[in-house]
Amino acid sequence: MASPSSTPSTSPDPSAPPALSNSSNSSDSPESWDDGLIARRVTEATAAALAAERASVLETGSRGPAGEPPAPLAYDGRLRSRLDALRELVGVSRTRLDSRTLAEAGRVLDEAAARRKLSGRHTVVAIAGATGSGKSQLFNALAGVPISETGVRRPTTAAPIACSWSDGAAGLIDRLGIPGRLRRRPLQSPEAEAQLRGLVLVDLPDHDSAAVEHRKQVDRILKLVDAVIWVVDPEKYADAVLHERYLRPMAGHAEIMFIVLNQVDRLPGDAADQILDDLRRLLDEDGIALGEHGEPGARVLALSALTGDGVGELREVLGDFVAERGAAARRVSADVDAAATGLRPVYATGQRVGLSEEAREEFAARLADAVGATAAGEAAERAWLRNAGRACGTPWLRLWRWYRFRGESTTGRIPVRKAPTDEESTARQRVEQAVRTMADQASAGLPAPWAQAVREAAVRGSQGLPEALDELVARAGLPPGRPPRPGWWPTAVLVQAAMTLLQVVGGLWLVGQIVGVMAPNLGLPVLLMACGIVGGPLVEWGCRMAARGPARRYGQEAERRLREAAAGCGRARVLEPVAAELLRYREVREQYGRVARSGAGVG
Repeated sequence: MASPSSTPSTSPDPSAPPALSNSSNSSDSPESWDDGLIARRVTEATAAALAAERASVLETGSRGPAGEPPAPLAYDGRLRSRLDALRELVGVSRTRLDSRTLAEAGRVLDEAAARRKLSGRHTVVAIAGATGSGKSQLFNALAGVPISETGVRRPTTAAPIACSWSDGAAGLIDRLGIPGRLRRRPLQSPEAEAQLRGLVLVDLPDHDSAAVEHRKQVDRILKLVDAVIWVVDPEKYADAVLHERYLRPMAGHAEIMFIVLNQVDRLPGDAADQILDDLRRLLDEDGIALGEHGEPGARVLALSALTGDGVGELREVLGDFVAERGAAARRVSADVDAAATGLRPVYATGQRVGLSEEAREEFAARLADAVGATAAGEAAERAWLRNAGRACGTPWLRLWRWYRFRGESTTGRIPVRKAPTDEESTARQRVEQAVRTMADQASAGLPAPWAQAVREAAVRGSQGLPEALDELVARAGLPPGRPPRPGWWPTAVLVQAAMTLLQVVGGLWLVGQIVGVMAPNLGLPVLLMACGIVGGPLVEWGCRMAARGPARRYGQEAERRLREAAAGCGRARVLEPVAAELLRYREVREQYGRVARSGAGVG
């Protein structure tokens, strides 16, 4: 809430105790700046200066001191690259992640783009603190005039108040949503203006205010400012709300934070040093890096806004901080880091992911088992052996085998699988099990959204897979007709025919002798018949032994054809869609890696 002196429509309270107009008199009458009083009086010169500032804001708008628009903020190449990578990452992830997951990343991109269009010569610093911490006192001490109201009434600061040390910051203050009536100028001092030129200081409502609207304003503006001064007091510096709700989540923003222990004038002896040490310990537990020896991190200071002790040091540190003009880029970089950390569970994983060659081979083997590739190969081998036996066997055995196996195919061609219903159901279950196992292996270790996408791709590809496998089995059979014969088959057939001829000649010879047509001579015809009877089975056995190798190769070829056909079908329908999802994940993971790399500045 602005002081009545700065709002003409409100009359000063004559019953209020006197208040000093600037911090230079605070050492003479410290009670006028006591936290239990409300500063309601300013000098006529101060009031005139404030009125002139309001008129100046209305006239100049966002123009610079020379009437030129303020130079926009420029990010260096690394930060621009990270922002571009984050923008692309959000774009390619919208089909896989819900809007709530990408909301913070989208906000960071929007705010980075909005901040880049505004002045790069100004640094917006918010003063935040709990009720009674004295942040408004510190705000007034830095400004040199009692701009922000202080007092025992809680909450005292009902709306954020902005104070700018140079022109051209109107756009930045507009972005914070602070109306013109709550915009001020500090005490006109050449030394202060030179030291803090480019600073836009914002006094926020209490972050632990009982008014919900006040807390919402704090949360909103803290996401928009370039830096934050956290004001704590000796009584509530360890407040759980401050550490758990604000400091710990903002640990990555340490380089743009100042932690100020106020009201040290109330502490006796070395109590201030002890509290500072304990405060540093708490900040270390929060994960906030402390920049106390020239290292990047949060600065911790002790002061008394009431007496002015230590305020000069803070003003000097703020002056150096604003003069660097790097706070805005560091804030954006820290926001990108925070967004990357929030997105880590949906992009990064601590283990190697993907579909291994072993998993692919296992999937192909399961599909081959489902179509009966092994059984088909064994059947083809048996058919080849049977054909060899029929071609090279004795006529008598061939006649018997014909009679016994007259209903079976002699071609060795793999028939279309027409299994009973229960066998078809079993084959379908095998295919489904193969797909599920492969999907589980492919999605193992992936973040939940991408694992779900992989499983969905596998399920889509498996639709109609059993029917497609049946068609492939029919097309992948061996050519019609008998299996191919090796070159030695005709010789074996001629030898078997010769053995049969010997039996026939010997038998006819004996018959001729029995009927008296031929002269008696049992030795030679019996020898011929014996050679034919013994030689025929021997030739057949030898052919069977010689046929095992070709038969095995023939069966293996039949099995290979089926396995390749099943593997090709599974690859086209299931593996390729799954591999495409894994490739998309690898691409977004690489993109996330570019986003997660730290380091940014102003260029």
